[in-house]
Formats: sequence, C-alpha cells, structure tokens
Amino acid sequence: MTIFLQLIASGVAVGMIYAAIAFGYQLTFATSKTLNFGQGEALALGALFGLTLAPFTGYWLMIPLVLVFGFALGAVVERLGVRPAVKIKSEYGWIMATIALGIIFRNLAENIWGRDDLKFPSPLPEEALQLGGIRMLPMELLIIAGALLMMLAVEIFNRKSIWGKAVIATSNDIDAAGLMGINTKRVITLSYSISAMTAAFAGVLVAPVTLTGATMGAVLALKAFAVAIIGGLESGLGVIVGGLILGVAETLTGFYISTGYKDVPGLILLLVVLSIRPVGLFGKAVIKKV
Repeated sequence: MTIFLQLIASGVAVGMIYAAIAFGYQLTFATSKTLNFGQGEALALGALFGLTLAPFTGYWLMIPLVLVFGFALGAVVERLGVRPAVKIKSEYGWIMATIALGIIFRNLAENIWGRDDLKFPSPLPEEALQLGGIRMLPMELLIIAGALLMMLAVEIFNRKSIWGKAVIATSNDIDAAGLMGINTKRVITLSYSISAMTAAFAGVLVAPVTLTGATMGAVLALKAFAVAIIGGLESGLGVIVGGLILGVAETLTGFYISTGYKDVPGLILLLVVLSIRPVGLFGKAVIKKV
C-alpha cells in the first residue's frame, strides 16, 4: 500500500504538469477554436530562458521574467501564425502555421543553447521529504502547488478583470462579443499570450526535475493535448482531472507492468473517450441550428 500511495503521489506531480500545459490549449480553443501546436516549444524556450537568467537573478526572481517572455511569445505566435489564417478563413491553416513556428523556435533554441540537454539547478533541497510514509521531492510539491496556483490565478483574472470578462464573453459567443464592442482580435491575442505564458511557467517548474533542452517539451505537449481531449477542450476542471488520470495511469503502468508500456493507458483512454464521448469527460455537446 505504501508503494501504491507513492506511485499515486508521483503520478499527481506528473499529471499537474500535463494539466498546466493542457490548460493553455483550453484557453485558446475557448476564444478562437484554434490551438497552438507549438506549446511544447513554448515550454522548452521558457525553461531555457529561465536557465539563462537564473545565475543572475535566482530562481524566484527569474519566474516573473519568464512569464513576460512567454506572454510575448504567445502574442507573436497569434499574430504570425493564427491571425492570417483566420483572416482568410482558412479552416486548417493555423495548424500548419503553429507547427511551423514551433519548428522554427526549436531550431532557434538548438542554435542558441545547443542540442545537448542541460541541468537546471533546483531552488529547493534535492533530498526527499517523508510525508506519512510517502517520499516526495520538494520540487514535486512545488510543481503541484505552482500548477494549481497558476490555473487559479488565470481563473481569477477571467472572473474579476475587465479583460478576463472579455475573454469569457468571446469564448461564449465571439460574434455577439464583437457586436457588443469587444475587440475580439485582441482577446484572442491575449488568450494565446496567456497560453504560452502558462507553458513557459510549466517549463521552469518541471526543468529542475528533468533535463532541459530544445526538445524537452515535445512529448509533454503531446500528452497534454491528449489530456485536453480526455478532459474536454472547453473545461478547465476537465484538464485537471484528465491530467491527474493520465499521470497516475502512467506511473502505475510503469511500475506494475513495464516502463515500456507507460504511454499505453493514456492512448487507450484517449481512444475510448473519443469513441464514447468526443467532447471529453467534462465537455459540453453543442447543438448548432442551421
């Protein structure tokens, strides 16, 4: 039972990283029905940028700068990759545009920081803490707390600020929001900025417990996309639950069966959800009148 609880705790830490990245997918899909398939590169660039700043600013002072960097990166992606495709009503142009920008960002990262993986210094002790029979690294606890606080901060922003209410209005009905005087183009840009900001923040959270490199976000972003589909692309709660399910399933499978099969449960769950409930566990089916 102790081992089982240990695996659950580790799975929760992994799942919260997936949820944090998937939360970014949910933000952009809600406002524009588009996704940034360069989320993994935003995560990697955030981690690498933070790695460069950390020796000068320290870990904690580095985080706000990484958030600003991620915010600006998201605006660039929306202006260069998404807005032109939406303007000409290209239904799938934004897919290839965001993928292309992701590849460009990855190549830039490789030329600036190199292809080798780098060690990100941990701001917390690397000795595991004993919590009721469960051993967890302080950074794992920080990952869980940081991801939850980040998502809570975005929710508070959406509910309390004027720009957040504009985001909610746009996500509910973009045409009606435009008729009410909301600049929906700026709102979509804002959603992409916040999305990339959350990915960059996830990068500096996960970097101290893994290796940092230009390709570190590829697998994480792919699994986060699966989490977003499983939980529901329009549900913030869904991405949290989906992330926890996938993270725990991976750790349990890796221990009890084989690490070579740890990715299988998530893919099986994805296929099952798509076949039974395509809108996700917490998604809402919408009936369009024509």
